[in-house]
Amino acid sequence: MSQPASATTTTTAPKTPEPAKTPSAPVAFFVNIVTAIGRGPLGFIEEAGKMVLFVGQTLWWMPRRPFRMAQLLRHLRDVGFGSLFIVVLTGFFAGLVFGFQTLQGFRRFGAEALVGPVTLLMLSRELGPVLTGLMVAGRSGSGIATELGTMKVTEQIDAMSTLAVEPLQYLVVPRVIAATFMMPLLTSIFTGCGFLGCYLIGVGREGIDPGVFFFETWQALDPDDFYEGWIKSAFFGAQISLIASYQGFNAVGGARGVGEAATKAVVLSSISILVGTYILAEVLDPLIHAYIRFDALPK
Repeated sequence: MSQPASATTTTTAPKTPEPAKTPSAPVAFFVNIVTAIGRGPLGFIEEAGKMVLFVGQTLWWMPRRPFRMAQLLRHLRDVGFGSLFIVVLTGFFAGLVFGFQTLQGFRRFGAEALVGPVTLLMLSRELGPVLTGLMVAGRSGSGIATELGTMKVTEQIDAMSTLAVEPLQYLVVPRVIAATFMMPLLTSIFTGCGFLGCYLIGVGREGIDPGVFFFETWQALDPDDFYEGWIKSAFFGAQISLIASYQGFNAVGGARGVGEAATKAVVLSSISILVGTYILAEVLDPLIHAYIRFDALPK
């Protein structure tokens, strides 16, 4: 009698995964180039999106109670009076330099009397808002970013949230309102100091008749020229405060991160002012100065 065959168990060895294929050197080089090129635009789009959300949240909290009047008055003093000396000094010497160089050019055509209106036109429309914005960005913008960045890295902003205090409403909204309101006033002071410097160059140094100087200036300028500068400066004040606050709210890494946030705030604010002044000039010119074109048409 034959014995039953013993059951044989067959064990299948697990398949070892095949190693991933390493791309060839040319393909890897191409992928690295595409990645490096795309990292910059993607990072810019991401940062711009965060900035837009930050601005939207700030505008959302701006009309809501409670209104922080004490904070608003403190920041009005910091932005306005704190930047007054540097604005006066910069405006006076900007008027001296621009008046001197303009006078040298107009002397070639015998039009020295036009140095007053040309200088005041440039100060009221462009030089006043732009240079005032750059001074405020360097002085107040860096201070805003440093103060908020220090609060961020020391977790004071998080502590405010736990106490049911909205950080954007308490910290950002008063700074934005203060910078928006004070920038037109500082621009007016800058323009006045610059015109004084131009007067000293034209009348005091070069001997232009004061009556002719003021008459030509009165005839050439319109109030709309000052309106354009005030509108620009208000936009620049909002830009500076929002950019500086955003950089402060996103500061990381201790003291080094706070320093980087202040540096980014000044650089980005300066760039936004120089880019924004051209965009606003293109937008405001047909809205404010369109009557000049119609007056110049042949009758």
